[in-house]
Amino acid sequence: MLARAPEFGTVMALSRNESAVHEKIGVYEAITIGEKTSLTLGENIDLRIFNWVWAHAFAVTKTDGENVRRSLQYFDKSGEAIHKIHLRPESSLEAYEAFVADHRLEDQGQDFVAQPFTKMAAGRTEGFDVAELRDHWSKMTDTHEFFGMLKKLDIDRRAAVQHVGEEFAWKLADGVATDFFAKAVEAEVNLMCFVANRGIVQIHTGPVRNVAPMGPWLNVMDPTFHLHLRADHIAEAWAVRKPTKDGHVTSVEAYDKNGEMIIQFFGKRKEGNVEMSEWRALVEGLPTTNAAEAA
Repeated sequence: MLARAPEFGTVMALSRNESAVHEKIGVYEAITIGEKTSLTLGENIDLRIFNWVWAHAFAVTKTDGENVRRSLQYFDKSGEAIHKIHLRPESSLEAYEAFVADHRLEDQGQDFVAQPFTKMAAGRTEGFDVAELRDHWSKMTDTHEFFGMLKKLDIDRRAAVQHVGEEFAWKLADGVATDFFAKAVEAEVNLMCFVANRGIVQIHTGPVRNVAPMGPWLNVMDPTFHLHLRADHIAEAWAVRKPTKDGHVTSVEAYDKNGEMIIQFFGKRKEGNVEMSEWRALVEGLPTTNAAEAA
């Protein structure tokens, strides 16, 4: 699919988890295909793909009156959705149909046996040395060292954030998502919005402008970026500060009641540059909760 997706032209790429749906309209481009992981680094479609998780693919056609909607939909071995490609009026129907014809299985049986997906160990949630965590955290020089640090110390991500101390992480007030989006729109700040599931990370880079709450959902409806976030699923939100060789980098992270990451935001930044002051001010201005009580 990655090798031929550019032939489809402009499409809508959709990745989701239980609490957030991330949609980007654009072209699959700047693609690197690896044995276990792959990348797309296009202007609008920016993905980190874990190939080994993807197990099942379907070409789906839905007819609604005179409207026919076509998509490619991918799932893991347990049946959980990973990624979808939706055709748009300007997409190449010819390229899509050629791809489907080339990959259609002869066996179109509807039987499906879900296989359990074994989660990777998350690390300890208690019983670890906080001073050791703080020492390792303070010595990071790149944000990509964070996952290695957690693995080495065998500490769960949310537990690390909860216990590392307010120098590096502070808890944000309940309901902060509404304030966050309002401030992001007002500041017109270029941010990075990450939504992930076990098979993919999908990223939006740029401003957000049109935010429309609807019931429990917070919706962003911009020309090439749509986001649908269940704000009521956010059990905790944290501002997190990681040291780098270019100064500290600040993120906003939202977790559900099970400690799973729902969504994450950074300010747009190229490696080698300091973090945008507008982004840092936005995050540091968000309403907070007493982190000591939270931990």
